[in-house]
Amino acid sequence: MPHVPGPPARALKERLTVPVLALGGSLMAVMQTAVVPLLPDLPRLTGSSATAVSWMVTATLLAGAVLTPVLGRAGDMYGKRRVLLLSLALMTAGSLVCALTSDIRLLIAARALQGSAAAVVPLSISLLRDELPPARTGSAVALMSSTVGIGAALGLPLAAAIAQYANWHVMFAATTALGAIGLALAWWAVPESPVRTPGRFDAVGAAGLSAGLICLLLAISQGGDWGWTSPAVLGLAGAVVIVLAAWWRHQLRARNPLVDLRLAARPRVALPHLAALFTGCAFYANSLVTAQLLQAPAETGYGLELSILQTGLCMLPGGLIMLFVSPVSARISAARGAKTALAAGAAIIAAGYGVRLADSEQLWLIIVGSAVLSAGTALAYSALPTLILEAVPAHQTASVNGVNVLLRTIGQATCSAAIAAVLTHHTMSLGGARVPTLHGYLLAFGMAGTVALLACALALVIPRRREPADAVRRHKRSAARAAVEVVEEA
Repeated sequence: MPHVPGPPARALKERLTVPVLALGGSLMAVMQTAVVPLLPDLPRLTGSSATAVSWMVTATLLAGAVLTPVLGRAGDMYGKRRVLLLSLALMTAGSLVCALTSDIRLLIAARALQGSAAAVVPLSISLLRDELPPARTGSAVALMSSTVGIGAALGLPLAAAIAQYANWHVMFAATTALGAIGLALAWWAVPESPVRTPGRFDAVGAAGLSAGLICLLLAISQGGDWGWTSPAVLGLAGAVVIVLAAWWRHQLRARNPLVDLRLAARPRVALPHLAALFTGCAFYANSLVTAQLLQAPAETGYGLELSILQTGLCMLPGGLIMLFVSPVSARISAARGAKTALAAGAAIIAAGYGVRLADSEQLWLIIVGSAVLSAGTALAYSALPTLILEAVPAHQTASVNGVNVLLRTIGQATCSAAIAAVLTHHTMSLGGARVPTLHGYLLAFGMAGTVALLACALALVIPRRREPADAVRRHKRSAARAAVEVVEEA
């Protein structure tokens, strides 16, 4: 007969579900950022061109964008735990391949495998909704959403330290070990949700969405290198219109669509999706620009000439702040509504860029500005899935949250392209090379702050969920107590 865990073992698993899922989300972010410190040296280490090496980032972005909504839908239909374990396994396998090879073709393919881990967060959020009592869901979801920033902030200095003092393969060996630990813990501690969506998987819809997203993100991410008016970019733009138009038509006619567009068109779903797009764009500018600013040569007049490791350590406080701010978002959502938390987060992001505009030459002010941005990002990212959970039925939470995460990714890709265009246009000559001017960086901060204000405006017009007054009071009291419990467990 199979062994049935006794009450102590069952209680331990229940207490570990939230921290184990949070670990999986953090590992996903670590895997995505681990390659960043290596990018300048990888052409030499792999014997390939800088363009080929850039595909180690692009492949992860494309795979994550394509697979997040697809795996989210598969989780709703076939079991969220099952698909979560698959995502973690693919992520770990990709890291293992990177640890064993220097062939750029295999490295790019392995990084694409790691992109599947982008589905970990929406799948985990859906599992938390299905498994936790309502009083604890908000705090757990807030923590889960913040793991993206926490893992990125922790992963960058870790990867930089390993890359600086050891062979670069050691870094991927370390992430492989971490991935295996996360996979084993998830297999042991995370229960399967009984909530399923009946019907057949929409393979045609998945193929159409994948093709459209690949064309879109390729055009956005490579437009600066290929030329925005080049035949390749214009052809991709035309393909996006044609493919996504056909996909939209198919989704409206399909019996079991990959994405329920009628549900997505409702204001309580559509507006959080648009807010996710703008928030992802606003947040990402800080990560892109701050690292370049800190490492810029002192001869520029503004650069601090820090090493990659020092730069990562300067970004570390932001990740720790996200960890501690996430329960605050849950309390605000419980007391004032998730739309208030989202609006407050977006406004704080804009305030952080205000600090960066005021002074981006003193190290302590750069750290303070980045910390303010991290606090706002934690509030906003924690509130977005809560808004989705309140607006969609339980059997569609993974797929709809997957779309929300997808839009954050598109926002980040758009931000990357926009900032690259700005910094390329505002340059000065230094030692025979062209480097960005301080004005270019400040212009990027101003653009990101404006986008954050647009996200705030969108949050304010999201319709509120209507509940009986006595139910609202009970929910506020229980959620406030649960927020502390979730953080203590994690």
